[in-house]
Amino acid sequence: MLSRTADHLFWMARYMERAENTARMLDVNYQTGLLPQHDDDAEEEGWRGLLSISELTESFSKKYEQVTARNVMDFMVRDETNPSSLVSCVQAARENARAVRGALTTEVWETQNQTWLEFMRVLKDPAFERDPSSLFEWVKFRSHLSRGVTVGTMLQDEALHFLRIGTFLERADNTARLLDVKFQALAGGDYFGPVKVTAQGAQPQEVDFYHWSAILRSVSGFEIYRKVYRNVIRPDRVAELLILRPDMPRSLAACLNDLVSNLEMVANQQSSETLRRAGRLRADLKYVDIDEILATGLHAYLTQFLDRVNDIGVGISRDFLVPMVA
Repeated sequence: MLSRTADHLFWMARYMERAENTARMLDVNYQTGLLPQHDDDAEEEGWRGLLSISELTESFSKKYEQVTARNVMDFMVRDETNPSSLVSCVQAARENARAVRGALTTEVWETQNQTWLEFMRVLKDPAFERDPSSLFEWVKFRSHLSRGVTVGTMLQDEALHFLRIGTFLERADNTARLLDVKFQALAGGDYFGPVKVTAQGAQPQEVDFYHWSAILRSVSGFEIYRKVYRNVIRPDRVAELLILRPDMPRSLAACLNDLVSNLEMVANQQSSETLRRAGRLRADLKYVDIDEILATGLHAYLTQFLDRVNDIGVGISRDFLVPMVA
């Protein structure tokens, strides 16, 4: 396959996955802000955290004076100068699909094109201002539809494998960023430390059920958590579910399993080092346990994970895709 074709397929999938991830985070922050016990300071921190996950804090501050729900949603939904906004991601996915129209089935192309056309219409609808959640749910649905049509109609050849590689690389990156930022904000860095002692004796640190459940809902993990653990939501088990459970679709372990299996299908003579690094990261996730991760520090572990995923992405670009301009 031509490297330019592989490049367009890879980025088409990444941008569609990024649109879904952005919609998930926006929806969770919006819904959390509606909770009766929610205070203004916590709401602002939530929106700051969303910008931090996408590394857009500096870009946002250049355009807006205050971090508010309206400003962040405007920046993350409508702003075409923001490469991670919904409008930018949906447009980029569609343009990459158009560039390789011949490598896609009619159903896949029509799904991408229709998503873009409908998205522009929905943005002009006043209903979005009244109920932003409806737009976020629609973006998630279109992303699900895109993946389903891709897997259900395309030949299982290199084109499909590059689409899947883009999807799982983007998903792993986003899940790690979400965990890192949210755990830092909610746990305060010492959540997993020793039990604090008060005048009444040893008391475990209180858990804000709504916020931990919001993290799970942002990755469609709330019902899965209940099924797997069957008890109250605990931060260590949230971390275990989203990092180490290979049967949790958006966990780091699941993403690396699918990423490596698809990389193996397109491997060539020059990709052996990239495949080795991806396989090593998958093995590390398979054989580590959550206590070991927490003992060394969750932030340090996730920071290292993101560095390694980025390194794998650079390797994939070097081995298969159009070379990135320095």
